[in-house]
Amino acid sequence: MSLAGKRIGFGLTGSHHTHSQVFPQIEKLMSEQAEVIPIVSYTVQNTDTKFGRATDHIEKLENITGKKVVRTIPDAEPFGPRTPLDCMVIAPLTGNSLSKLANALTDNPVLMAAKSTLRNQRPVLLGVTTNDALGLNGSNLMKLMNSKNIYFIPFGQDDPFNKPNSMTAKLDYLLESVESALKGKQLQPIIIPYPPENMLK
Repeated sequence: MSLAGKRIGFGLTGSHHTHSQVFPQIEKLMSEQAEVIPIVSYTVQNTDTKFGRATDHIEKLENITGKKVVRTIPDAEPFGPRTPLDCMVIAPLTGNSLSKLANALTDNPVLMAAKSTLRNQRPVLLGVTTNDALGLNGSNLMKLMNSKNIYFIPFGQDDPFNKPNSMTAKLDYLLESVESALKGKQLQPIIIPYPPENMLK
């Protein structure tokens, strides 16, 4: 499926260690001639970590996409009525934002863009990265998995012996997941061994 001309919203939330893995995936979308609109949570905008400065991440996003980052809820709201997206991607999606999305809380630009896209009955694709997917957040994850127009980048337990409740999206599947979501299909299998060395022998 060609992504040329498709308007893809790309939202980042605060799983800071994952951002370096996300940027190459955005570059892949750009190489497919998609129009990528970067959107970031307030945490991404304002938090410097050992994984990089917030301003550097914003600058990199803008350089890759050629567009200014959407930073506010009012700037994200028009993706509903006036400038609809073909697909909204959230990767990484933290457990915090996952729980908010599952319970209809809209308190940052990324969640507003997702809400606006769902309003238009367009696909929202999630790349989960959370330490409690199989813990307290499990009910929220299952709620989203059973929700119309919500799709997932295939994910698995990233460290099952040291962090048994943790699950992380395999971001290498992002491009294929976008293509499937635009067809109204979930890329399968949705739950995968991740990474292979963590499988039981």
